[in-house]
This record gives sequence, C-alpha cells and structure tokens, in this order.
Amino acid sequence: MNKVYASAAEALKGLVADNQMIGVGGFGLCGIPEALIAALRDSGVQNLTCVSNNAGVDGFGLGQLLETRQIKKMISSYVGENKEFERQYLAGELELEFTPQGTLAEKLRAGGSGIPAFYTRTGVGTLVAEGKEEREFDGERYILERALAPDVSLVKAYMADRSGNLVFRKTARNFNPDVAMAGKVTVVEVEKIVDIGEIDPDDVHLPGIYVQRIVLNATPEKRIEKRTVRGD
Repeated sequence: MNKVYASAAEALKGLVADNQMIGVGGFGLCGIPEALIAALRDSGVQNLTCVSNNAGVDGFGLGQLLETRQIKKMISSYVGENKEFERQYLAGELELEFTPQGTLAEKLRAGGSGIPAFYTRTGVGTLVAEGKEEREFDGERYILERALAPDVSLVKAYMADRSGNLVFRKTARNFNPDVAMAGKVTVVEVEKIVDIGEIDPDDVHLPGIYVQRIVLNATPEKRIEKRTVRGD
C-alpha cells in the first residue's frame, strides 16, 4: 500500500477540521514537522487543541498557528520560548493545560496502546492534581491521568518506506513515536522515502501500522532555538 502524498497540503486534505485535537511531534524545534505545520496553518482550520511538548517559537513551528489564532488550547509541558503564547495566555485568549513532561509522554503512549488512563505520583499535592481522582497504593498517593488520542497526529521522521515504516534520527526521535502511536490518523513528514524492503526490520523504530499518510520534505530548515557558541 502506497501511503505517499505529493505535498503536505494534499496529505492533510480531508483530514483536518475545526475543533479537532492535533498531536504534534518534536522537542523545542528539534524534530518538528515543519511542512505539515505550515500546511495546517494554510488550511485555515480553527479552534484547535494542540498536544505538543512545547509551542514552537514566534513565527516558526506552532508559533505560526498562534499568530493566526487557530489554536484555542495547548496541552504542553514547556512554553517558555514564545512571546505570543505568553501574551495570549495572560490575556485570557488561550487555554493551557500544563502537563509534566513525563506525564505528557505517558499520556500519549497510553493513548497509542489502548490504555484509557493511568496513575502517577507526579503532580500529587500541586495544581496538577486539582480535579483529578486520587488513590493510595502501598502508602503512596497517586493521581489518575487520562490518556490522549489526538484526532490527527503530525510527526517528523528521517526516513520511511512506502508502507510507513519509520526511522528517526538521533534526538529528533523525542516525542515523535508517542505522538504517532496516539493519533487516530497519523501523517508523517520525512526527509527520505525508500521502497518497501529497503529498511532492515531491525532498524525500524516505528512500524507502518501507525502511519496513514507520508509526505516528503527533503530539505527542512531545522531551525535552532538558541545557538550557543564558545568565545575565542
């Protein structure tokens, strides 16, 4: 089955709609699906709930969707690099569900594994625990966290075959596999597409069963948030 689409816009056609939950892979600007985010912006869909470790930066990554006011709610663990995010949140224009990073990863992994909820000690006794069920196990308090299963997930991988088997590259692996697993429909942006059978099964990081659509972006920008160099 050939899952390859001609462009990011074509890959999103018929999938994205107003009021959806969209999962987006990446960590900071590392391993974000740049072309798919831009196509999502250009689609004009509104009132999105975006699940992502962070919200990009001003003018790039999910920051583009914040500027166009297409996001109504973010479910994130870190938002410190985006001034527009800060402005909208403080002005009451943007909802935020702040989630500890490990909990966010597990909520996505659980969603992709058919686990509706799980207990964790993370957040007990803090604002994170407000309104959540709490239980005691072996003398320790735990809170119940619900899994996440986005309507559409947008992820970035280094390479795919035409069946959607994925290979991630180094730290770009980050949240991408969990986001891919969790999505009801997953679209992946890759730098390289090969024929079925060219990837050794032992080298597959995520099997194609989790991927419905693939788009090639052979020359992503791969912008760096903060470039730090040593003085002479």
